[in-house]
Amino acid sequence: MGQIEQGLERALRNRPAPSSTEARLRFLLATHRGSTQQVATVLEVSQRTVQRWVTKKPGARQPPGPAHVRAIEEAVLARWQPRVQARRRAQAEAEGFVFHTRARFGFAAPAGSSDDPRVRWITQDLPGEVARELFAARDAGAGEQQQTAILARALGHAYFREWGRRAHGLYVAFSDVEFADFSIG
Repeated sequence: MGQIEQGLERALRNRPAPSSTEARLRFLLATHRGSTQQVATVLEVSQRTVQRWVTKKPGARQPPGPAHVRAIEEAVLARWQPRVQARRRAQAEAEGFVFHTRARFGFAAPAGSSDDPRVRWITQDLPGEVARELFAARDAGAGEQQQTAILARALGHAYFREWGRRAHGLYVAFSDVEFADFSIG
């Protein structure tokens, strides 16, 4: 998961998801009303395996392996705060968001301009159309490069060309993203 994807995930939640495997298992059990069978079905393992992971008996507990830890994390993230995520996404698509980033920006521009790429800190309001395009691309399985291209186009228009008032024909190259945060609402 890239920086942009992580930033979107953080923006859509108002509390972080559980970080330890034990806390994630407790969450899944609570979500499924304590049914180890339902959790096993979600994780595609046996009920006995889930019981071994969550037992309180000393010496009987066995931690999940790396592949199972990833499956547990994905299951939790898929179920963590769905109503909050839907509400925040709708708000971003309607009102826009503020994008904070530190990344390398370069330009393809007419002669006489400074086009050397350099690292910049940028905080910029972006409209709801960008949020809609970004979420649609994410839902379609777009990778980090496609999401970066969407944000580069939006930042080029809003930040570097000041909403079309200057620097016509300027193309923005956006790469080496150190962090990307989104503020919604």
